[in-house]
Amino acid sequence: MFAAEEIIKENTREISKPKTAPVLNRVLDFLSSVRFGVVLLCILVALAMVGMLVIQQNVNGFDAYYASLTPAEKTVYGYLKLFDIYHSWYFNLLLLVLSLNIVLASIDRFPSAWSYISRPKLDASRKWLLGQKQNAIVEMHGASEKEIVEKISHVFKSHGLKPIVSEKKNQLFVFGESGKWNRLGAYIVHVALLTLFLGHFVALQTGFDADVRMMPGQTTNEIQMIEFNLDKQERYVVSLPFTINCTDIEQKLIDPKGSIGINNTLDWRTRIEIDDPQYGKTVADVSLNKPFAYRGYRFFQASAITVGSARNMTLEVAPQTGGEPLKLNLARNGSANLADGTKIDYEAFFPDFILNGSQPDTRSAEYNNPAVKLNITTPDGEKKSAYAFGRKMPDNIPVGAPVAGYKWRLTEFEKSPLAHVLSIKYDPFNGAFVAWYLGGFGLIGALMFVFFISHRRIWALIEKTDAGNFQVILGGHTNRNEQGLEDKFEKLKQNLTTN
Repeated sequence: MFAAEEIIKENTREISKPKTAPVLNRVLDFLSSVRFGVVLLCILVALAMVGMLVIQQNVNGFDAYYASLTPAEKTVYGYLKLFDIYHSWYFNLLLLVLSLNIVLASIDRFPSAWSYISRPKLDASRKWLLGQKQNAIVEMHGASEKEIVEKISHVFKSHGLKPIVSEKKNQLFVFGESGKWNRLGAYIVHVALLTLFLGHFVALQTGFDADVRMMPGQTTNEIQMIEFNLDKQERYVVSLPFTINCTDIEQKLIDPKGSIGINNTLDWRTRIEIDDPQYGKTVADVSLNKPFAYRGYRFFQASAITVGSARNMTLEVAPQTGGEPLKLNLARNGSANLADGTKIDYEAFFPDFILNGSQPDTRSAEYNNPAVKLNITTPDGEKKSAYAFGRKMPDNIPVGAPVAGYKWRLTEFEKSPLAHVLSIKYDPFNGAFVAWYLGGFGLIGALMFVFFISHRRIWALIEKTDAGNFQVILGGHTNRNEQGLEDKFEKLKQNLTTN
């Protein structure tokens, strides 16, 4: 007997013992939980802030920043990969897990959100309606049931609520709603976030950074790839599938008489011509706020070689035998002709002219003694070299002596750097465009849609009283902006009570 009782007790324990969910289900529930996703997002934002506060190794000025750190800081930051955090394994892993959380959470919760659109709640009990935060009972006298339905429908429409009339268990309902698509706002945010993450990941994995130095008249099909390793930058040459020809560079200065340094610069502009065997020639103008995109390559203004040069020059050409001097405009790498057939070609510009032995050179990058070297071709075909100085030079100095029957002088010139450096970012799949434009702006739009629009629902239950009149029981619900619904509900109630 006792043995039987023990068996019964044991079976009872087994029956009453709660069953635990399978391990896989528990893991999926954890991965899809909103709390877990919020924690991951906060960590991701924190790491992104670290990437902004700690100068990254591919940013200009990193060398000086790295040198200012203590040996301990260099060791710790380097071990944690804080100098290149966006390429670190844990940052990419975090993006992957957060993306998985967003996908699983969306799959888990989307059916219930979609039900608000596909199967709206058209009816409700009197008790449920009066239990809503916005509720009221309106007495309707001297009107038929049909007239009351028509009036409620008209009032709902006037307040932007689409009315639907239904009947259930001999009870008549009028249901109105607005902003129902806001129930899917969270999933639009999810799509924008996933687009942002995917574009960022693709851009990092498939793209690269490079530099190319551009001087007017220079043609190249090579760029310098940059590989960063803390304070060391390794550069190696890579061929392009097209040729870049620099036709002009221009620097807009705040003070035209000042230096060509960064502090006196409004804009840098580089005009290039791309010669592509597959697509022909393309002309582009790259400036500070106007990058140029071509076949996955994006050209940006990066810096300038601030050795003084000139973009356009005005020369004073005075006949050696006397007579009125002539004004002559000459562009860099350009040429001009005099009336007697003399041809002038630009060769070089020296901001601070000096003779280094017998060769012309510049003492500094500043415009202390500007001069331009010219190639002169006389009408009979003889070729000579001449120098035009900004300062007036004595006739007995060889470099300032008349050449080809003329005295040459540089009167004006437009300041310009020796060369520009273009930064090239290669992104074959336009990951950056997808991330920042579709993902970034899409996320901003989605958040505005979520927070500035709400799903408002109002029900009206029409009941006949014992006295033969009608009561309209109103109830309202919204997923956000309760104050806005309260104002609308009060106006709607007032419209129903007025004849």
